[in-house]
Amino acid sequence: MKKVSVMIPCFNEKENVVPMSEAIAQVFEKDCPQYEYELLFIDNDSDDGTRDLLRGICEKNPHVKAIFNAKNFGQFNSPYYGLLQTTGDCTIGMCCDFQDPVEMIPKFLEEWEKGAKIVCGIKANSKENKLMRFFRSCYYKLIKKISEVDMIEQFTGFGLYDSSFIEVLRSLDDPIPFIRGVVAELGYKRVDVPYEQQKRRAGKTHNNFFTLYDGAMLSFTSYTKAGLRLATFFGFLMAVLSILVALVYLVMKLVYWDRFEAGMAPVLLLVAILGSVQLFFIGFLGEYILSINRRLMKRPLVVEGERIGNWEKDQ
Repeated sequence: MKKVSVMIPCFNEKENVVPMSEAIAQVFEKDCPQYEYELLFIDNDSDDGTRDLLRGICEKNPHVKAIFNAKNFGQFNSPYYGLLQTTGDCTIGMCCDFQDPVEMIPKFLEEWEKGAKIVCGIKANSKENKLMRFFRSCYYKLIKKISEVDMIEQFTGFGLYDSSFIEVLRSLDDPIPFIRGVVAELGYKRVDVPYEQQKRRAGKTHNNFFTLYDGAMLSFTSYTKAGLRLATFFGFLMAVLSILVALVYLVMKLVYWDRFEAGMAPVLLLVAILGSVQLFFIGFLGEYILSINRRLMKRPLVVEGERIGNWEKDQ
């Protein structure tokens, strides 16, 4: 019997972990009884009682196990580490808030049985805020256009990964992984399956401007040269423009020596423009340097605080 792993990262999801575990169990009992399954929760240092609920779930259901991180290691490291700890013939990664519908699991497994090594859930429609969806769509289109790899639009990481691809992930040794980029760059025998993203079942989203910005910068610095190339080209353009302005002023001063007064306003304006452009691109360059620095330090993805559930049979 083939074994399917379902990996669910969570952080302060006390309203959702119990219904999610029950929904997963029901899917495998009714729709996929031909598979053995394991359900792995990786908790990113929740402080709202989620961990107590996970302990109860693991005691009641031998298919469920959990990893408790020693602290919060961010929205990218924790799910990636969870994928690496699964033991199934394939692994399905999904969110705990029910925005990724559990009804997609049989469809993913169907494509996997046909030979797909990666099955990506693609958001064809979404019940999220329309303005947020618009900005997300703009981001996906921009990163796809400027990236060195063929990035996958409307892909959040929700999907199925064959155990052979999980081994590829284990071999990367990347301390700041970006699963969407890794799938786009290294994924093979991929099938995209559309779905409608649901509203969050309960609780509040933990995404904010800073977490979204962090994700955007990670994708830009990991898979594009556009920022650095833009700085080079724009710097060259501004240099040429400055030289032309200087020559025009010089000629006008020489021709109209007594009548032409340049004044300080154009100088101050030019200095302000050049200074703002320099600061912007220095900050952008800093993002690349920060990404390089974090990779060179080779810190672990997460530090585990505790494992609960039936792990012995997988040793």
